[in-house]
Amino acid sequence: MPGKYMRLFLFAAVVLAGTAADAAGQSQNLSDAVKWLEGESHRLIRASLRTMKDGAAAFPPQVGIGYEAFWLRDFAYTLEGSIDSYSDKELLDAAGLFIRSLSADGAGVDCVGFDGRPIYQPGYGSMGANPVADGSQFTVAVAWHAFRKTHDTQFLKENIDALVKAMHAVPRNPETKLVHIKPEGYDRCPYGFTDSVRMQGDVFFCSLLYVESGRRLADLLGAVGRKDDAAEWRSEADTVAAKIREVFWDPQVGLFRAATVRCREHHIWGSAFAVYLAVADDAQSAAIARHFKDHYPQIVQHGQIRHLPGGVYWETCSAARDTYQNGGYWATPAGWFVYTLNRVDPALADRTVLDLVADFRAGGACEWILGDKRQLPNYLASACLPLAGIRAMIDRRR
Repeated sequence: MPGKYMRLFLFAAVVLAGTAADAAGQSQNLSDAVKWLEGESHRLIRASLRTMKDGAAAFPPQVGIGYEAFWLRDFAYTLEGSIDSYSDKELLDAAGLFIRSLSADGAGVDCVGFDGRPIYQPGYGSMGANPVADGSQFTVAVAWHAFRKTHDTQFLKENIDALVKAMHAVPRNPETKLVHIKPEGYDRCPYGFTDSVRMQGDVFFCSLLYVESGRRLADLLGAVGRKDDAAEWRSEADTVAAKIREVFWDPQVGLFRAATVRCREHHIWGSAFAVYLAVADDAQSAAIARHFKDHYPQIVQHGQIRHLPGGVYWETCSAARDTYQNGGYWATPAGWFVYTLNRVDPALADRTVLDLVADFRAGGACEWILGDKRQLPNYLASACLPLAGIRAMIDRRR
């Protein structure tokens, strides 16, 4: 081989070897980050343990004194990422507690006090005239996770009808079938991680949760031999998913809107979750992924995600701008976000995970951050939930 071509060959070999080494190093770093996050999730879960008045175990959203009740959705989110941190008894006891706490008409709670008192509205019962719009969906989620790990058919048989009743209690628009919050008065709060936002009309995120829980209820019905009922719930979930794609999508921006009447802002968390659930179609998923990449600096800080596009705030929100759910950056949706971003920029998705873990290692897993402000350290959902989306991203690559 002539000298010139030999040099080119050697140069190419070095470049390829370096690229492979970089890829291997990045993969190893991602693997290490996931392992650290798994360990931290387990540590926080076990450290959060409190005891209910009846002696049962409770796992509030934060380690230490802060959230003085057992929150349903936060518990469900720990199961998404770290279910093996719980014993079978703890899972079944918690699922039984939340099912027993359903209202007479089937509505799910926001949280349950350590004394066993069911609380249906956020703010310890002070926000909205009616139960929060996501309680039934997360009740199904907890039962689904508990059954998947324990395979306790007797538990499922005893509670399946209550779960069906819970799903029928979700407030929906009879015309669109989407989850609905009435425009008159202060009807109810939407998804609990936006409970300070006064959404009205058909609401996007709670409708996504309805699709997810409809699919999960179908799984549970199938497990007890009710195949026809399972098929009906799968069909219902598909119907609502199609309506979500039609009603909330904004093709000009490439994101879904949060609601149809009030607080119609484009929803970053919900758009990512729609891709993660495969509710968004291929074209919508690609557009959302591109939006995340193109606007990354405005919506991501230290691997944590804003509810809304950069510089955008909710039309009506009890939280001040650049605080909490109205401009803060949260780790909770980071897994859905990187799962979506991975479609167009895997390296940036990995970087987001690494930044998130680096921030946690430096300052702890907080509820939300903004600049140097860090709110509520040792927050369980921040550590646990991202793991589900990160693992799904890794599986998708395989």
